[in-house]
Amino acid sequence: MSRSYTPGLKVLHKTLVQKTRLLPLKGKVQGTIGEQVSPDTIVASTNIPGNIKMLNIANTLNIEPDTIFDYMQVDIDEEIQKGQLIAESKGLFGFFKTQVFSPIDGTLGNVSDVTGQVILNEPPIPIEVDAYTSGKIIEVIPEEGVVVETEASLIQGILGVGGESRGLIKILVKSPDQEITEELLTEDCEDKIIVGGSYISHQVFEKAQKLNVSAIVVGGFHYKDINKILGYALGVAITGSENLKTSLILTEGFGKIAMAQRTFDLLKENEGEFVAVNGATQIRAGVIRPEVLVPKTSSDSITHSLDDEGQAISENSIVRVIRDPYFGLIGKVKSLPSKLIRVESETMVRVAEVEFEDGNVSVIPRANLEMILSD
Repeated sequence: MSRSYTPGLKVLHKTLVQKTRLLPLKGKVQGTIGEQVSPDTIVASTNIPGNIKMLNIANTLNIEPDTIFDYMQVDIDEEIQKGQLIAESKGLFGFFKTQVFSPIDGTLGNVSDVTGQVILNEPPIPIEVDAYTSGKIIEVIPEEGVVVETEASLIQGILGVGGESRGLIKILVKSPDQEITEELLTEDCEDKIIVGGSYISHQVFEKAQKLNVSAIVVGGFHYKDINKILGYALGVAITGSENLKTSLILTEGFGKIAMAQRTFDLLKENEGEFVAVNGATQIRAGVIRPEVLVPKTSSDSITHSLDDEGQAISENSIVRVIRDPYFGLIGKVKSLPSKLIRVESETMVRVAEVEFEDGNVSVIPRANLEMILSD
């Protein structure tokens, strides 16, 4: 049987997921192997240096830089308070002294007798990394973080913006082709992960942010509106670090595209459940998908593991078209002809015969397909 390897999109009722939780720089790991954790369990922490403030003491006091230590009122590494006297000139007969006061709380970091400047350090900024999801720690990375393993339902999207969010799933629509409208957004959407069908407009998204919705999972959104909510053009780098109150995950793509029925059904099945959401996306090398993760109990059997190499398209595989003119359509592979076929661009490529949900069959370049791994 012919097979073709291609990027896959996962929509799984239950799978084994491993999440690596790392600090931005070395610190202290608080988790241990085998420890059961909840989403808000702190597994690692560190401090990053605070901002610095530079003051030219020599200029202010009108002294030579190499004499600066004679005028300092605090020592290097000494803690200081905002408004505290840190340097003072001798004045004339004890009068007319010039004084320099600290503009910040922090410490005296350094004094230069070459430039006559001092460096003040603001207090270090504490950084904590939580477990993101409930599960078990299976690996400890010394001074860096841990790996948490969990059994979960997993829904991956095409594109996301905004970082990690958590909350209970709330389904706002009755069908996967229904849009999210303003009247569907009510105060009880606060802190929820809301699920729509085919589309949400920029105006409705802005209302969701005002209601402090944690995240929105929907089929489509206009590309230009992505730029509006970000305030800049969406590039090709990793998303997920945007400063948004509400994360947005698109399961299908840009425009008004009905959410895939199996995706909608799985989300609806988990309505009211606690989920972890991450909008981080990278579409080039080292693909990162936005995700909705629903931790599960161990009573049900695992259907897939994310370590499986289940990325091969074959006959009867469920696929999505990721290029025009059939962008976003989902179908089943009828066959994978072995011969190269000439396409409109006059190039010879390998293709797949795909039967769409409406019964129509089209010949699609395999490079324009991604497999939907579902159970």
